[in-house]
Amino acid sequence: MDSLDKVDAAIADRLQQDGRLSNAKLADQLALSEASCWRRHKRLEQEGVIEGYQAILNRRKLGGGVLAFVQLTCTQHSEEVTAEFEKVIQACSRVLSCHNTTGESDFLLQVVARDLDDYSQFVDKVLRKLPGVSSIRSNISLREMKSTNRLPITELLSPHP
Repeated sequence: MDSLDKVDAAIADRLQQDGRLSNAKLADQLALSEASCWRRHKRLEQEGVIEGYQAILNRRKLGGGVLAFVQLTCTQHSEEVTAEFEKVIQACSRVLSCHNTTGESDFLLQVVARDLDDYSQFVDKVLRKLPGVSSIRSNISLREMKSTNRLPITELLSPHP
């Protein structure tokens, strides 16, 4: 999408806050006709600005007591090893996110587990068996002070000073 205007940004922001917001309420909040609001909403979906909708779940209430940030360093970077690494990571539901990063480590993972024993088993059975991995460094979250997937739309769309 080339650019979002203020109305598109407002639609995206409201839906980011409440993905269950009806088209009628969204249109009313933004002083748009329902047809115009629906067309803009659908265009945001079609152009990939809105990728999907999901419920935000409380990991602790579902038994996910441990959240770990894991730095992986690799010794092999061939296409074959990288492809196998990505395949394993993509298939692993405990890995909430994986980023190829700059710095000392090659990858940063966010991993959820029931408890420390469960996390230890995950390290032994999955991470230590990943192809090309030479170093694993885990940081366990002691207290989550902020967690969000909401993007700062206004700040991202503002021109630089």
